[in-house]
Amino acid sequence: MVKKLFFIATLLYIGATASAESYQVKSPDGKIVAELNTDKTLSLSFKYNGSKLLQESSIGVVLSGGMDMGRNPKVASRKISNHRENIQASFYRQPSIETSYQELNLKLKNGFGIILRAYDEGVAYRFYTQRKGKTIILNETAAYQFGKDRKAWLPYTTTPEKPFAMAFQNIYHETQLDTAKQDLAFLPATIDCGKAKVTILESDLQSYPGMWLKANSSKEDQEKGILRAAFAPYPKEMAYYPWRHMSHVKSTCDYIATSTGKRNYPWRIFAITEHDTQMPTNNLVYALAAPNKIGDTSWIKPGKVAWDWWNDWNLKGVDFKAGINFETYKYYIDFAHNHGLEYIVLDEGWYNSKEGSILKPIDDIQLPKLIEYGKSKGVDIVLWAVFNVMDENLETICKTYADMGIKGFKVDFMDRDDQTAIEMVERLAACTAKHHLILDLHGIYKPHGLNRTYPNILNYESVFGMEECRWTEAKNDMPLYDVTFPYIRMMAGQVDFTPGAMRNGTRDNWKAIYTKPISMGTRCHQAACYIVQDSPFTMLADTPTNYEADEPYTRYIASLPVVFDKTIVPQGEIGKYIVTARKKGNDWYVGGQSNWDERTLTLKFDFLQNGDYEAIVLKDGINANHDAEDYKIENSIINQKSEMKIHLASGGGFVIKVIKK
Repeated sequence: MVKKLFFIATLLYIGATASAESYQVKSPDGKIVAELNTDKTLSLSFKYNGSKLLQESSIGVVLSGGMDMGRNPKVASRKISNHRENIQASFYRQPSIETSYQELNLKLKNGFGIILRAYDEGVAYRFYTQRKGKTIILNETAAYQFGKDRKAWLPYTTTPEKPFAMAFQNIYHETQLDTAKQDLAFLPATIDCGKAKVTILESDLQSYPGMWLKANSSKEDQEKGILRAAFAPYPKEMAYYPWRHMSHVKSTCDYIATSTGKRNYPWRIFAITEHDTQMPTNNLVYALAAPNKIGDTSWIKPGKVAWDWWNDWNLKGVDFKAGINFETYKYYIDFAHNHGLEYIVLDEGWYNSKEGSILKPIDDIQLPKLIEYGKSKGVDIVLWAVFNVMDENLETICKTYADMGIKGFKVDFMDRDDQTAIEMVERLAACTAKHHLILDLHGIYKPHGLNRTYPNILNYESVFGMEECRWTEAKNDMPLYDVTFPYIRMMAGQVDFTPGAMRNGTRDNWKAIYTKPISMGTRCHQAACYIVQDSPFTMLADTPTNYEADEPYTRYIASLPVVFDKTIVPQGEIGKYIVTARKKGNDWYVGGQSNWDERTLTLKFDFLQNGDYEAIVLKDGINANHDAEDYKIENSIINQKSEMKIHLASGGGFVIKVIKK
């Protein structure tokens, strides 16, 4: 729901044109100036504090009849307006967002138009059409020109032979635009433009494929530092993999999207941040998404989850055979109940994945009995499923399991972002909301604000998360990634990173073990994930018996909230370290993480209100560089004038509960 606080009447755009073909908007604070040029081609540029970050970059939409609305555009009308909005943000990093912007609406004579906005946080544009009948979009074009010698952080496809078919999970490659690989990169991506960083994102896809980027498509692109947009083609024919009954694209059309009648195209966003600490809390993706469509959200319950898959259903010291069965999940429920966790997840194996028989749970888990046992303990159950398997019988599946008492689904293996994939997720979101079911979207493209439209979407994967520790290589430096992606990927939305590892490895002794996985970095680095990461539905990924072997640590992380009233990042530098502080009621929770470098930080608490607070500090132990599981808990009394020195081991971290006295 968006409440308009004020609206300055729409005006003819007079006096703000640089020439007969140029139109400008300015951010409310005056630091950002964005300009559209309509001379011969439609192009976009913008400045920050007088420094040009994006040079003249051609944009457009090409239709099947050959029309390119970016070529020789003719302006039919133009108007500018100023807006301020208060956006209710259910289960987001804070309960509401205030935002303001200046908007240009440029209508063209070809039935298209473009909206350009300048916020204090960045620039956004979107195309729209008022054409009647069916429209076939061959391509949306964009050649974003940043100039030579720009540093960039790009997450490349992991399947160059079929670049659009992948899980949207990769590390960020720090590179120069002129030497970057030509492989496609998915969003978000960040470019260091000197005076500020620019992060490219998108919002409000709605029946439209996601944007990808490619560097060095030509010699000219290399010299000018151009990133060109690319989109997955519209599927023509689908097929199934034998395992999991998962669908995939067998052949494609020569266009990217179809639509009928009037429509808005996705928002193209350039988040502009002078300081790295502004990046994790940039709200433009959420602010530009379509408003809440489901109304009441009181039935939606965020929370923590006891999870089975990462720890390979390992239990020790029990008198039954651990695995996908009733006794194992009963144990998980008991653990969740004893530690105040809201959910357990039944991951792959609770139904026959190969057959896709999602309406036939295996006998060993005794699902109705398990649900009733969970209810008796105050623990709800979420079920894993494959996207297309759910979609193929969506209403029946949702109704059946909602009536049975299931509270949501963790849906997996989308692995594409063409138009039909986007539409499938929209159907899932709408149908699950109808039946009061939450969603954890795993194996999916990056967020684009759909969690604002359907707040029952509590989490997204699209992150190189903890599961990678089961099989990745040491070169995929996870402590480095952990202090990189919050600055970039988290701008798009929350992350299903699945933290909580109780086996922890140093840089020298870590190795990948599939059945007994080990995290890279310290145990406190893991704990900090619960504060640093936006994650209103988050896992305790390790086995319950490992947690029960260390009750003080487990009680500590289990007590941390998952939704907050305010989020700030008081310290940090991309790729080096991050400190995040979140307020809940009168209390604060501070978490920090480092890359493999040891460091000592001086923390200030000037964000606190007057009065005394108890600081309960979970930090790396003195021997954590040798034994990554070493930690210490200590207490002190602090106030807003206090300073605290805290040492982070290699790959280290800390959490501080700051409780108002």
